[in-house]
Amino acid sequence: MTDIAVPNDSAVLRVPAAEPDVAAAHYAARLAFEADVSDVHADLEAGVPGLVVVDSRSDEAWAQGHLPGALHLPTARIAELAPTLVDRSSTVVTYCWGPGCNGATRAALAFARLGYAVKEMIGGYEYWVREGFDTESGAGATGSGELVRNPVDPLTAPQSGIACAC
Repeated sequence: MTDIAVPNDSAVLRVPAAEPDVAAAHYAARLAFEADVSDVHADLEAGVPGLVVVDSRSDEAWAQGHLPGALHLPTARIAELAPTLVDRSSTVVTYCWGPGCNGATRAALAFARLGYAVKEMIGGYEYWVREGFDTESGAGATGSGELVRNPVDPLTAPQSGIACAC
């Protein structure tokens, strides 16, 4: 990397950026482990086969609202129930409350330890709702509750309803 003079007062540049090849490997690896809510929504809308979205939250949280079509499987029960509920050839996408919660990470770890291909939905339920995607309320492991249309939060998604195209 070219030596660039770094201002002594730079909070960003105090630790230099990684070499481009190291940065590329890092970001490619992150994308292998994560999916954002817009991409999950697009795949669910398109009916992409082999995708199983798992809500790892509590019964109370699930009843409050969840992604339509999601499977409710609290993290503590994954080892016990996943082998009978989730096809091993599926790619599992886990989610929990939001970016301030690592429940989806723990759930993804539990699925990975069982041998499943797995990704974590970054942003969780919070950003699903904030991006204006429908949610479902009610009990039951596979939903069947009432669909709720959520308003788009302009701080997290374009109000036009069109993806940010990032």
